Amino acid sequence: MSVPAKKAAEAVAKKVIPAASRAVSASEASSIAPSAKGTEETTMPWNSWLSSFVAKSVGSSNYEKLRSVFLFRPDDVHGLEQIPRPNTKVAITEDGSKTAMFRYPSPGSQEGGKQPSEDVGTMYEDPYKVAYYPRDTRRMHEDPAFPNPELEEIKLALLPEDDEAVKEAKAKFEEGPQSSPGNKGRFATGPSDFDPSGLRASMSTNNEAVAQSLAENMPDHLPMPDWWNKQEELAAWYKENNLPTPLGAIGYGTVPREGRIARW
Repeated sequence: MSVPAKKAAEAVAKKVIPAASRAVSASEASSIAPSAKGTEETTMPWNSWLSSFVAKSVGSSNYEKLRSVFLFRPDDVHGLEQIPRPNTKVAITEDGSKTAMFRYPSPGSQEGGKQPSEDVGTMYEDPYKVAYYPRDTRRMHEDPAFPNPELEEIKLALLPEDDEAVKEAKAKFEEGPQSSPGNKGRFATGPSDFDPSGLRASMSTNNEAVAQSLAENMPDHLPMPDWWNKQEELAAWYKENNLPTPLGAIGYGTVPREGRIARW
């Protein structure tokens, strides 16, 4: 495009572009609320001038016939444009009574999303701390390289002490896992103490911190059976009927009738 033509296009664009879509400076950005609706006036008035000229010259019916012959998908509502125009209404029902527009209402004019937060004071109060392995207690001690230390100690205590293999295994057990010691907070950019636990970055993660985190996140609740609060009543019934008192309560009768009927 030549310089005179470019300047002429810019002059036309300045007249056509509405004030609502003008450029906003950094100082104005905090005080200007985003518009809920985009402009419906085109910012490119020179677009489609050829099709308008042809339609006016040959007539609308002949123009539609030409479009169906030479164009691919001439009835495409977006004109095969990848990004829909803000003023294009797309029918979302078969009868066309309801339409939708691109980015309407504007996302910037809507209320922001609400992110659920962890309990205050927990290690995951920081929304950017999304690592799961420090609290994955279900897979705890599944890795052969990091077995349960208490269980391993019991196993070694039951083995003959004079066996050389046992002595070697005990020495290795006392040393503990030697892999993944972490960088102790020393990164390529220098020392950092942004996370004392060392679990925020993969390079500073270490076995001791992971084990401590898993122990802190270990479930401490003990679900009780449904007969726990009435065990004295159950024991009294067996004594009255001169029957041996079993452990717990029998399950028969606790399942609804519909659940005990054969489905076949």
